[in-house]
Amino acid sequence: MKRSFLFLQGVCSPFFSELAAALRQSGSAVARINFTSGDNAFWKGRDAVSFRRPLDQLAPFIQSIFDERSITDVLVFGDTRPVHIPAIDLAKRLGIKVHVFEEGYFRPYWVTLERGGVNGYSSLPKDPQWYLDMRNSVAQYGNGNAFSSSFFARAWHDLRYNSLGISNPVFYRNYRNHAPVSPFKEYAYYIRRGAKISLSKKKYVNNVNELLVSGRPFYFIPLQLNSDSQIRVHSEFSNMREMLALTMRSFALHAPQDSLLVIKNHPLDAGVVNHAAIVRQLTKDFFLTGRVIYLEDGSLPDLLRNTRGVVTINSTVGGSALVHMCPTIALGKAIFNIKGLTFQGELDRFWLDGTRPDGRLLDAFRNVVIHTTQINGGFYTKDGIGMAVDGALPRILGERSPLESLL
Repeated sequence: MKRSFLFLQGVCSPFFSELAAALRQSGSAVARINFTSGDNAFWKGRDAVSFRRPLDQLAPFIQSIFDERSITDVLVFGDTRPVHIPAIDLAKRLGIKVHVFEEGYFRPYWVTLERGGVNGYSSLPKDPQWYLDMRNSVAQYGNGNAFSSSFFARAWHDLRYNSLGISNPVFYRNYRNHAPVSPFKEYAYYIRRGAKISLSKKKYVNNVNELLVSGRPFYFIPLQLNSDSQIRVHSEFSNMREMLALTMRSFALHAPQDSLLVIKNHPLDAGVVNHAAIVRQLTKDFFLTGRVIYLEDGSLPDLLRNTRGVVTINSTVGGSALVHMCPTIALGKAIFNIKGLTFQGELDRFWLDGTRPDGRLLDAFRNVVIHTTQINGGFYTKDGIGMAVDGALPRILGERSPLESLL
């Protein structure tokens, strides 16, 4: 049977358009729904329709597209956007395959492609024995083939997409961005934070060096983005302040008195929320003066190589922490939150009882996850996009995904 693919919103880059071209070349039919002026500009081809109605009318609109185009597959970037949820729910009820792209579980040279859902909605098992049983069924993977990567390419695509969005009130007046903060407000904050980090780079490097030279034991919290679906959907926290309050209180009451708590901001945080001020206030509230270090920047590998333990919600830094054999606790839904990899007890016990991951299980887990859900490539540069399209095409066209085959 000829396959018919429906593309919804993608990442802010030409990736979806290039993937669609490859699918057309394979003999498949392709269709697209545009929700914004940015969607329209990044799509090459005439096989697109625009949705301009209120969101509560999206489900019947999707149903009509499914029927008219005989859709067999749906492709999305992220599975929690309001414009994706009705389509995914309907597709699953009708037996239509759903292919979900997301940033890679193992970065920087991998992107994620799963059927059905990613992150907290992933079909990856939680049984550690399954990974051990499957380890001889998959290859031994390294870090992937490198490709040119550029923050400026990503920023350019994002700026172009959102600049075109200025016309949304005219052409897509019912569209509401899934991000909680306006892109242009974020840009202004990015510029301010970038300048601050640039001016204080030496200070942050010195802070990390002094910490390591001191030899004092420390625990590490890598902050995540408040706007990330990992926080909003796949955790019980509303924002990072709630996580910090819980963690810093537990640290004050249960961590060794000679230990420090190091908190590092996310590299892509715009600075809309003043995390430094939040940490200062919580430090006072929990009588932790002299025991907390806050960093806007700093060498992540150096911190992971030397920390006594990592506390995260579900950040990909948690996966990096495991690779560095750090005791790690995940407070939210994370694909790596598995017995034998992360600490399974209460946070209050983690400070004294955290243990390193099982190296044999970690090796099996990493290779199975890469084999089943990761594509070597990227979303933002020509080389990365080309590699991602080449890797994604056979997986999308396959009757079963690699994970379905192993399961």
